Amino acid sequence: MNNDNNPFKNMEERFKQNQRAKQKAKNDPNKPTQIRPAFEMEKYLKLTVTLTLTFALLVIIIANLFIVKENEYRVVRQFGEITRIIETPGLNMKIPFIQSVMTLPKSQMIYNVSEAEINTKDKKRIIIDNYAVWKITDPGKMISNARNIVNAEARVEEFIYSVVRTELGQLDYVDVVNDENSSRGSLNDRVTDRVNEFLNDGNFGVEVVDVRMKRIDLPEENEQSIYTRMISERQSTAQKYLSEGDADRSRIEAETDREVQQMLATAKKEAAVIHAEGESEAAKIYNETFSKDPAFYNLYRTLQSYAKTVGKDTMIILPADSPYAKLLTGYLE
Repeated sequence: MNNDNNPFKNMEERFKQNQRAKQKAKNDPNKPTQIRPAFEMEKYLKLTVTLTLTFALLVIIIANLFIVKENEYRVVRQFGEITRIIETPGLNMKIPFIQSVMTLPKSQMIYNVSEAEINTKDKKRIIIDNYAVWKITDPGKMISNARNIVNAEARVEEFIYSVVRTELGQLDYVDVVNDENSSRGSLNDRVTDRVNEFLNDGNFGVEVVDVRMKRIDLPEENEQSIYTRMISERQSTAQKYLSEGDADRSRIEAETDREVQQMLATAKKEAAVIHAEGESEAAKIYNETFSKDPAFYNLYRTLQSYAKTVGKDTMIILPADSPYAKLLTGYLE
């Protein structure tokens, strides 16, 4: 393309002409000075700076205001050192840039203690799972000695494990798992009191409200053996009860048989006496009756003897002149 017909070349020349004209007008000594626009620019600049500083100040003030709630502590620290501990709810302010605010809960907290393996007094291994209810009583001591909540919970867990291991080490396995055992009933209270003693000695500024056992398990490798031994012990106890029951049954049956024999002997004795008295009375009546007709008595006795001696197949040989033969043949005088 020819340079004379190039539109970009023409635009460049017009731009240079305009620049030369502006430079000539700027260097003209007869041109009047424009004072008012420069004064107004300075005024606007001061106003802008003032508004900017005011806004920045408001932002800084608002950023350093904080609200204390009813269920929390606010700890104000300056260069790492504690300057204030605010417990009362309300609006407060800290010094910008050099002070920081740390929030700590005032309410009770629940911490699930890690599972641990404990040996009982009778050398049985068990796995316990505890939880603790705790709270912060002195934020200053807590920050100075535990630094933060995570470290405080770690110390609580350490003390709980130590105390539980000591307490369960003094109990047999059966006493641990038996809820009706009186020695188990105060175990949680003893653990709570002992853990608080350790926390007070260390000035950790926290208090354990309660420690409870959620679960007690056996290790998998000896769980079945424990169950087998427990079943064997229960079967032995059941057999003992059965043996004692059989012994009591035999004793009761023997006493009952003896009483029955005594009662039967007494009854037979009384029956014999009554029977003898009856026979005596009957004999007396017979004697009085038969003494009135001796012949009839002899006949009656003879018939009784025949009734006892003569049977179905009995053959009797009587002399012809026997009174009985005469009676049978119908011979009567």
